Amino acid sequence: MAHQYHLADLFETVAATVPDRIALITDSRTETFAQLNARADAIASGLAARGIGRGDTVGLYLMNCAAHLEALIATLKLGAVPFNVNYRYRADELRYIFTNARAAAIFHGAEFSPVMRELYGSLPDLKLSVAVDDGAGTDIAGSVPFEDLAATAPSGPWERSENDLLLIYTGGTTGMPKGVMWPHKAFVFACAGGAGYFNPHGPLTCPEDIADRATHGYPLKLMPLAPLMHAAAVWAMWSGLLNGLTIVLDEARSYDPVAVLDKVERTGANIVQFVGDAMAIPLRDALRDHPGRWNLAHVVNFGSGGAVFSAHVKDDLRALLPANCTITDGMGSSETGISGQAARSAEGVMELDANDVQQVVIDDRLARPGETGFLARSGHTPVGYWGDPEKSAEVFRTIDGKLWAVSGDAARVDASGKITVFGRGSTCINTGGEKVFPEEVEEALRAHPAIFDAVVAGQSDDRWGERVVGVVSLRPGAAQPDFADVRAFLSERLAGYKLPKALVWVDAVKRSAAGKQDYRWAKEIAANAVTAKADTAGAQ
Repeated sequence: MAHQYHLADLFETVAATVPDRIALITDSRTETFAQLNARADAIASGLAARGIGRGDTVGLYLMNCAAHLEALIATLKLGAVPFNVNYRYRADELRYIFTNARAAAIFHGAEFSPVMRELYGSLPDLKLSVAVDDGAGTDIAGSVPFEDLAATAPSGPWERSENDLLLIYTGGTTGMPKGVMWPHKAFVFACAGGAGYFNPHGPLTCPEDIADRATHGYPLKLMPLAPLMHAAAVWAMWSGLLNGLTIVLDEARSYDPVAVLDKVERTGANIVQFVGDAMAIPLRDALRDHPGRWNLAHVVNFGSGGAVFSAHVKDDLRALLPANCTITDGMGSSETGISGQAARSAEGVMELDANDVQQVVIDDRLARPGETGFLARSGHTPVGYWGDPEKSAEVFRTIDGKLWAVSGDAARVDASGKITVFGRGSTCINTGGEKVFPEEVEEALRAHPAIFDAVVAGQSDDRWGERVVGVVSLRPGAAQPDFADVRAFLSERLAGYKLPKALVWVDAVKRSAAGKQDYRWAKEIAANAVTAKADTAGAQ
């Protein structure tokens, strides 16, 4: 029985309560809660036998697979500190994140063995690397086979505390990735809904309640589409596991919306979780292009979190999915956890509730109605950035004796008790003294029938300071529209100063594997846009 809000304690109680319930379905294996728990026990024992213990940091350099979840739970069982790794990073980026995290152990896909061997000599804290077989016969010299750990005789128990940490590394799309330090208890409530999302009794009131949440959780299957290296996918997964839900993982090497919908139908997944328009638009298009192909009567929710989910895409999905399927849009960040369900807003990109634990902060005070600052949360929060006290002091602020985690999302608190969210302040474009948030312009661009994807950035300009530039990709089969046509379309949706002064057409908008825009890349593309051509096309 769990007596503290530690994820491993809670999971072990769920596994003991519903041992024969299916916990995990992947392309390669299916596991009950008892089997998943036993595998994680063995892997934790294998780590401990090789010198990994409480407080050591453990990197998960893996694509979605059963081993990813097994390794995560095993790390937590030890009281060690897991951290997510973007598997698209190259050697220098990996060296940075492994060094920053002071990685003591790294689980990696066998395919990444060559780059791991390149890095070994430059990671002074590394004690162990573990390779997960990819079935391709890859040379894993230098790493221990994952199944060697899984064959270890169980040991333990291991000391742990609800104040132990998980690290959630930010995407690094506007700066270097930072490791957000989440204590287990704060994570359970701020990121996993206190084990109350899928249970009629709501969030836990004490750790011992977890057995009830598992016993009486709704019998659902949850399928997170984003890679587990993304916070939104990890949050969704833990929200489900703590209620005894079945997690369906897609092990495909790339995002194929048709294959995803095939799997949703085949596995009977009830909840599909994704990250914004980059994942939602291909799903919508697949449903449009293949009417009647899938029986999705069992699907009760299509939910997004972690990126802008445009209102027109939500409307399209509502018309294509069964009437009993709800469309939800969760707002959150690595620094704040889940901020709540977003509602449509006449301004900005969404509207949230203001309350005792969610406000707008300006410098070192709470904003007054009508003022714009940054969205912030209190209560269950991280305690800072790993190894970065200076940046921690900027983001985690004590106001009137209360710690607030201040996100990078610019927002205004309104007299109505609502908060209007505009977008990431770090990507805001200042053009002629007016502030333009890329997310709002991107949403309008993606509504154009010829535009498949868009990211917006500023280009330096002697007159305006910055010009708004759209980096856009064409919808398959569509003819590239004139610049004037796009501006006319946007002018019905945006104020004049928000309209792009130029468009740069690319084959594909660069995004992370989770679907987030790469604003550093977009800034480079915008900076190199040829002004004369843009002006000739009607940019000014």
